[in-house]
Amino acid sequence: MDEQPESTAEPLDTGRPLDRRAELSEFLRTRRARLQPQDVGLPDFGRHRRVPGLRREELAQLAGVSVAYYTRLEQGNGRNVSSEVLDAIARALRLTDAESAHLTHLAKPKQHKKRQSSPSQQVRGPLRQLIDTIDTVPAYVSGRRTDILVWNRMAAAVFGDWSALPPQDRNWARLVFLRPEYRDLFVDWEQKANDIVMYLRMDAGCHPDDPRLSALVGELSVKSEEFRRLWATHDVKEKSYGVKLLHHPLVGDLTLNFETFRLADDAEQSLITYHAEPGSPSADALRLLASWGTDATRAGSSAPRPGLTP
Repeated sequence: MDEQPESTAEPLDTGRPLDRRAELSEFLRTRRARLQPQDVGLPDFGRHRRVPGLRREELAQLAGVSVAYYTRLEQGNGRNVSSEVLDAIARALRLTDAESAHLTHLAKPKQHKKRQSSPSQQVRGPLRQLIDTIDTVPAYVSGRRTDILVWNRMAAAVFGDWSALPPQDRNWARLVFLRPEYRDLFVDWEQKANDIVMYLRMDAGCHPDDPRLSALVGELSVKSEEFRRLWATHDVKEKSYGVKLLHHPLVGDLTLNFETFRLADDAEQSLITYHAEPGSPSADALRLLASWGTDATRAGSSAPRPGLTP
């Protein structure tokens, strides 16, 4: 099994913590901006609106709170806000479950015990063994900050030889935004990029004081215009399930279903698996990659193989 058992890489340069108050303010503002009066059953008198979306007073009316109270909240002052008020605002803004959770994380942050540095993420030995025994399905464990922690040979055959990368580069955000070969791998690269940013936003809401996350966001903001644009939307999303279309350099197009299993003993780690419909060309292609095993990566060394070039 390919894995990153215990990262020996030096910690990333410490970045300044994300400003939770600014994050709360921008999140509420962007959610309010995407709604129009007619979307929520309010009359639109056709008057010129200086800002897009609902006004603060309209949102406050829908949530059943005073304008002054909502204004303080949108300015980042969520101190002592009740869960009932947050629920009312979430309903008024028509937030998704993930967005509602993100709002709660920002407005009522949990008190985390301060550590001098972020601990390395550990994957249980039995789980590593389980992933190693799955020899026909690409599988890997993803952790905080979209880090890729452990993976099996099939994941390497499909997504690239991550063991050839420095440990700090075994990270989906860096792969998607900083390595052009992954633009070729994902048929809908824009959607994959958007998903990654939304996952990072959820992580940032839970851990705004994580210096490694702040450093990652800072690095990507400097190096990728696409990342800056997507980060500014403040959209959030939980990992779930769906379909990914890939264009593999050795076996061509793949249509794979993916499933995400959050670990019972560590909610910050998820097992992600990919499989093809039985009898489909994609299933045949996966069997071919499985028969090649580790040779699949070496066989594609002359092609622009994702993940091979450090």
